[in-house]
Amino acid sequence: MKKLALVVASATILSGCEITQETPLETATEQVKQANLDHASPYDISQTLSTSWQDEDEEVAPVFDDVWERIRYQLSIEVPQNRPVVAERNYYQRHQAYLDRIAKRAEPYLYYIVEEVEKRNMPVEIALLPIVESAFDPFGYSHRTASGIWQFMPQTGERFNLKQNWWYDGRRDIVASTQAALDYLTYLHKTLEGDWLNAIAAYNSGEGRLLRAIRKNRKKHLPTDFWSLDLPRETTAYVPKLLALSDLLKRSDEFKVTWQPIINAQVVDTVEVGSQIDLALAAEMADISLTELYRLNPGFNRWATDPDGPHQLLLPMEKVDAFKDKLAKTEVKDRLRWQYYTVQKGDSLSVVATKFNTSIGAIRSLNNVNGNMIRVGQKLLVPLSDGELQSEHLPPEVRLAANKVTKQKLSHTVKPGDTLWDISREYDVTVKQLASWNKLKTNAVLRLGQKLTVFKSEKAPRQTALVDTQRTITYKVRKGDSLARIATKFNVNVNDIVKWNNLAGQKYLQPGQKLKLTVQTKRV
Repeated sequence: MKKLALVVASATILSGCEITQETPLETATEQVKQANLDHASPYDISQTLSTSWQDEDEEVAPVFDDVWERIRYQLSIEVPQNRPVVAERNYYQRHQAYLDRIAKRAEPYLYYIVEEVEKRNMPVEIALLPIVESAFDPFGYSHRTASGIWQFMPQTGERFNLKQNWWYDGRRDIVASTQAALDYLTYLHKTLEGDWLNAIAAYNSGEGRLLRAIRKNRKKHLPTDFWSLDLPRETTAYVPKLLALSDLLKRSDEFKVTWQPIINAQVVDTVEVGSQIDLALAAEMADISLTELYRLNPGFNRWATDPDGPHQLLLPMEKVDAFKDKLAKTEVKDRLRWQYYTVQKGDSLSVVATKFNTSIGAIRSLNNVNGNMIRVGQKLLVPLSDGELQSEHLPPEVRLAANKVTKQKLSHTVKPGDTLWDISREYDVTVKQLASWNKLKTNAVLRLGQKLTVFKSEKAPRQTALVDTQRTITYKVRKGDSLARIATKFNVNVNDIVKWNNLAGQKYLQPGQKLKLTVQTKRV
């Protein structure tokens, strides 16, 4: 049986490592100490991942209707009935409503995660880890800046190739972050001599912390299993939480806990779009709400996909074929709305990008602009959102996550003609800050392809574009406002305001009342 094979394989690896692999662990810990690092280099990671843990004897599992049943059948990690595990199990047992909410959130994703865990022959308990990390909230964001269902920190995300920029955060992308999390756990399992509990603990606290704890115990001739290590309080509770969930799932009848059924079948699929697309248009083509599209694709921060990719959307299975048909009939140029903008005095690429809620890179790409120089009177092609004209129309979770991500560390690759001054203007920081972050002199000459670290501390203020195009805006009535005053302010007709807002027969406006106005943006 697969379940038995998992236990046997795990025990064999643990036993063999204890006898024959002591020297590599000592070497690894010494390297960590000397380099004063808490993690390995990308090269070390790729070398480790080149040979993954395998299960030799695999038996085809029965077919289940419910994903939870599928997981229950394969649970293999022993759950000790000690005080930490019992305490966490009692907590979950008392909060059935919380488990119900988790099941609802996990519904679109859990089948995919279990599939990927099984492909790698990893313990199926790993599929429960997002419950501990984020309660399966794709927009989950911790005070330590971890994000997504797998709660990747920015730096760890970078190690595992999760793209993070103004448009997109791969830490929240369900597919990308799941692959990265399983890569990381596979690497940790190898680094920590095949001990899954230690690997899971290291996922929480970092492999450097685990290696130091193991080294400390070995010097004292103490055991190096998870329960014997001196670890941070958060980590000592982290593993028991996962084991408690596993125990509750395995013995749900005994503990009178219900796991709301999740169909054991693929319910979403990835569609290659091939180019940037307005997400409001994509939702319309898929015949789903924009909110649902964002919740299936929580990696997107803005109104459109990243111009540089990824160009993929996760969609409900039943909507995929119709979406592909509509996409094939929609030319690339029609997947976004475009307009020409005439550069004004005082404009920069940063200013223009802010006006149109887009990125400098997108404007550069569309207009074949190298560097940052633009001329007054120059015509620039810029994208204009088809549906999400105001950031407040995005789902609240997306707005919050987008605001968070702009406070993270960014990486800039030096292009031809770049100087520290050019780059500082692009990111709205000072040359002194940029030089300090990268340990450079303020007059340093940059190399083509050089990577520079940039910290974007806050979102640039949204400005209105001075172009002749109509937009629908929401105006909040202020004290002293009247229809005539508002009409004059926005250069529209009183009768139009009445019609747009069904105000016929209403004599007075109330402060705080919201009105929809269709205006020429150059007059705002």
